[in-house]
Amino acid sequence: MPALDCENLSAGYGGAAVLRGVSLSVARGRVLAVTGRNGAGKTTLMKALFGLLAPQGGTVRLDGADASGMRPFERARAGMGYSPQERCVFDALSVRRNLTLTRGGESLAEFSESLADFPRLRERLDILAGRLSGGEKKLLAFVRALSEPGRKVILLDEPTEGVQRENIEKMAALARRRAAAGTAFVIAEQNLNFLDECADSAVFMDRGEIVRAREKFSAPEAAEWMRI
Repeated sequence: MPALDCENLSAGYGGAAVLRGVSLSVARGRVLAVTGRNGAGKTTLMKALFGLLAPQGGTVRLDGADASGMRPFERARAGMGYSPQERCVFDALSVRRNLTLTRGGESLAEFSESLADFPRLRERLDILAGRLSGGEKKLLAFVRALSEPGRKVILLDEPTEGVQRENIEKMAALARRRAAAGTAFVIAEQNLNFLDECADSAVFMDRGEIVRAREKFSAPEAAEWMRI
């Protein structure tokens, strides 16, 4: 049974359809890449999967149960995590508080591995997240998403945007470790080097539709598709 799947999912804004009949699935322990050029519908897909956009048609299932009518906080309670492309952190809260919001305290014990990988975050724990650079905010959102308790599926929208190459490699390694522990990932991303290091399978989007699906991610094929 897939950890997350959708069938004939359609969604959009103000009555206009952007996403048209999308079907995909990802199993526990697997990383699914969603790629395509700007405007292909990747972010709309991620919002629809998390419930930020009400579907115009189709079904979303989490562990086989219909989640289509669930609101975002209900999907989160059921085990879905989400890191958006924009406004991915709480600017008015400290880095520390951003990390611990869902944990009921401010202990950083669960973050020791991540903070060792990303010492820049460790150095800035007590400053406001709004003072971070764009890449640092992405790192913070990534670490938080992967560390939230009880997440069966994690959705990441352009997680490497503005992040330095050395940190991107560490992000890929951390995602692979979480996947090996049984978490499913759906990652909307244009950084093919990152996907080459962490993705198992892939779907290619264009004009709100999935036009190709591959059981094994191939960076050269993805690069060729992006040039078309």
